[in-house]
Amino acid sequence: MTANSYPFDGKAVLVTGGGSGIGRAIARAFADNGASVAVHGRRLDALEDTVRPYPLERTLTVPGDLVEPGAAAAAVHAVRGRFGRLDVVVSNAAAYAGGDLTDLEPDAWERLRATNVDAFFHLAQAALPVLAEGGGTLVAITSVSGLRGDWQQAAYNATKHAVTGFVRSLALDWGERGVRVNAVAPAFTLTEMTAGLASTPQQLAPFVERIALGRPGLPEDVAPAVLFLASDDAAYVTGAVLTVDGGTSASTGQPHVLAAEG
Repeated sequence: MTANSYPFDGKAVLVTGGGSGIGRAIARAFADNGASVAVHGRRLDALEDTVRPYPLERTLTVPGDLVEPGAAAAAVHAVRGRFGRLDVVVSNAAAYAGGDLTDLEPDAWERLRATNVDAFFHLAQAALPVLAEGGGTLVAITSVSGLRGDWQQAAYNATKHAVTGFVRSLALDWGERGVRVNAVAPAFTLTEMTAGLASTPQQLAPFVERIALGRPGLPEDVAPAVLFLASDDAAYVTGAVLTVDGGTSASTGQPHVLAAEG
């Protein structure tokens, strides 16, 4: 999955939202590079599928919903209990809701905020002191939607902007304690969450038109960036938001047709 190899042997990694998509790719990339990996998510069968190719002694499934009180702290405790340490936390669990803000039901907003923002808050609060024990790393999966605006995504974008802000400020607060905090910001990536937007070439075309590399992202495109940020190769990198977006955010937003005209 990765062109480079990283020495994560003996390290313990927790990946939230690890049952599919980007989270699964990240968890497997760490496991391929020797790490002991715990995956957290709501579907036990999906978590088991993620870690099935790897030795039992290097894997842990932690089913649960980070929206629930105490779930984040319980996940951190479970990883320490199984592996005796925690070196890397990848906050990947997320939810999506689109549409006009005036049509968004309060319950849908509460779920969106609880999953994307509150869960990150509780995870960081539980994990950062543990990561500080050994100079660990926290990597958040945010989005280019946390850097700019999108049509019909005001609520979702607000939650991703919140995570981006958390990352930058936590990097300042925890740097002297030896913890690096960074983020990876994908653009449109083919996952279960986006499947409804990419079921036909016609649906996919408007997204691809905005991507300089001419194709949508894959979960396997995101995982190597996370490994780099968690590795010693990034020892002097903190507070960074690394876009893995095929060039999406390089655009001013002008339509592609202008390039052909002149």
